[in-house]
Formats: sequence, structure tokens, C-alpha cells
Amino acid sequence: MSDVQAAGPAETDYQRVERSDEFQSLRRAFRNFVFPMTALFLVWYLLYALMSTYAHEFMSIRVAGTITVGLVFGLLQFVSTFVITTLYARWANDKFDARAQALREEIEGGEL
Repeated sequence: MSDVQAAGPAETDYQRVERSDEFQSLRRAFRNFVFPMTALFLVWYLLYALMSTYAHEFMSIRVAGTITVGLVFGLLQFVSTFVITTLYARWANDKFDARAQALREEIEGGEL
């Protein structure tokens, strides 16, 4: 028998980075933006779908000419998608990307 015990598998670079405070902070920031925004959009979409199914009379109200409330709500689905995309791009450019790039340079430089 040998006095040297078998060591567990060596830690990978990813595992080391994943444990870092900066990576965890980036993950938390990402989740704090993405999860609420996703929930908001899903609730908005579900409201549209439910109203289309169960509030047919309301959705059939004419707003102008042949344009109905349902059509306006449907078009607002597209608008909300573009708004969310714009908000995310702005947030990422202002608050997220610089931190992620700094972490990447730190990792590639072997500092982490």
C-alpha cells in the first residue's frame, strides 16, 4: 500500500472561474435583469391570449375603422418585444459587457 492517496479529479478552468466572486456577481446581475423581464413578457402574452379567448366582445371593440382592440393588443406584442430587446441591449452595453470583458481578460491572462 502506498501512503499517497488518490486525489480527486483536477479542477477545470471553468470550475475555478465559476467559483469566483466576479463570475457569480455577473451571473446574478444577468439573472436580475433577464428573469423579471421574461416573467413580465410572459404575463403580458398570457393576458393577450386569455383575453383573445375569453373576452371576445372586448377584443372585438372597434377603435378606428376596422382596427379592433385585439389587433392593437396583438401589434403591441411586437412593440413590447422590440422594447425589451432595446432595454436589454442598452443594459448590456452600459452595465454588463464591460464587466464581462474585464473578467474574460483576467481569465485569459491567467490571473484567475
